[in-house]
Amino acid sequence: MSRQRVAAWVFVLALGAAGTAAAQEERQRGKVNVFLRGGVGNYTGELGESFEVGPAWGVTLNVQPLRFLGFELGYDGARNAGKTLLLEHALVRHGATGLIKLSLPFELVKPFVGGGLGISHLSASGDFEGAFGSDMVEEVPVALGIEFNTGRLTAGARATYRLLLGQDLSEQAEDPDGGFFDVTLTLGARF
Repeated sequence: MSRQRVAAWVFVLALGAAGTAAAQEERQRGKVNVFLRGGVGNYTGELGESFEVGPAWGVTLNVQPLRFLGFELGYDGARNAGKTLLLEHALVRHGATGLIKLSLPFELVKPFVGGGLGISHLSASGDFEGAFGSDMVEEVPVALGIEFNTGRLTAGARATYRLLLGQDLSEQAEDPDGGFFDVTLTLGARF
């Protein structure tokens, strides 16, 4: 083999090794996402008849071990004012959620579905404090959304329905059926 051919092969192998290393680094980037959520939400069922749509917020840590599989841990909250004009009251929600996410294995635009378990603390404020007590409520959240990823930034939109289990918030509506539904926008960073 001539020197020129050996040099050409060495050059091709070096490019291949550099390309493989760059591809490995690209796969490693974006395995951990941290993002903020903000939007609106309201209760469904009997609780939804007593409260209006209100602000919903949260912060989430997402770990993505595979392109199509992710795990989320998050805090979320909401404040929903009562529908009665005569009373000034609201139901405030603070919760923790764990989700398993399945998505299409795309990088730039990533639609997903998720499901998991959660728990929330619901408390009444204002004139409702006597009628509605505070309660810890177990949840079964189901999420559907889309993420847009570019470089270190991530943004998206999601809708989440949380089936509320074991509710006993009011003497007026013992074990009300329904859940909590929110639609939020997300903005965060990937590491």
